[in-house]
Amino acid sequence: MTKTTAAPALRAHSPETSAARARRWGAFYYAEQVLRVMKGYGWTIVMYGVGQPVAYLFAMGVGLATLVEANGAGAFGGVSYLTFIAPALLISAAVMTAANEFTFPVMDGFKWRRVYYGPHASPLTPEQIAGGQVIAVTIRFLLQSAIYFAVVALFGAAPGAWAWVSILIATLAGLSFGLPLMAYAATIKEDRGQFAMVMRFIVMPLFLFSGTFFPLDTLPLGVRWIGWISPIWHGTELGRVVSYGYDEEPWLTIVHVVFLLGLAAAGWVLTKRQFAKRMAS
Repeated sequence: MTKTTAAPALRAHSPETSAARARRWGAFYYAEQVLRVMKGYGWTIVMYGVGQPVAYLFAMGVGLATLVEANGAGAFGGVSYLTFIAPALLISAAVMTAANEFTFPVMDGFKWRRVYYGPHASPLTPEQIAGGQVIAVTIRFLLQSAIYFAVVALFGAAPGAWAWVSILIATLAGLSFGLPLMAYAATIKEDRGQFAMVMRFIVMPLFLFSGTFFPLDTLPLGVRWIGWISPIWHGTELGRVVSYGYDEEPWLTIVHVVFLLGLAAAGWVLTKRQFAKRMAS
């Protein structure tokens, strides 16, 4: 007669241990929850990452390129028009994703479904909840940008050995635009179309006037400043440097990096402050 050994009983952590773990790893716990929600529309993320670049690259890089290159082949630094716009489209996609992920989900967390307040009843701090949201969206940026880059590479529009770095640049550009926007979204208590205004009067002008489809210096000086303050332009210039060796002064490359990092850092400080203020009320 064989003896069966009973499996050891599972023991839960003490409340003190669980609280200590939450205080240490709370941002990652909340990021896991956000990623589980994103998993529900994971195919949308994948199709967005594939469908948008294919559509834009065919329409702009293949269709429009035949007309543009026939009339001004030397205007794009000695590369094809497709190669010229590919980094810009990659960066723009990340910024547009930021405009979605850092607006309505934040409003949802504070007002509509109030999903931030449940975790806040645990030892998780407002800063950890905000950090978890940012971590989850950053992972989406990386995944989406990697898919986008793979499509760009299949089109032969990423000839440089360091072109893959544009994935990281797109992620940084998305955060540099998204974190200040997240801080602003956390201040809104009533939806009166503020996010639609942001899309129409901030995101679209930045997309159109940031050197996306033509060099910024071809624009009149009166609107060129839009590019100078745009994360899309700074990210696009960096993307072109790593994608095909765009000829740029080294000091200007440093300015692009400092601008994006500074904007993201300032946005994160404001976001933490606003989350703490909102959840304390």
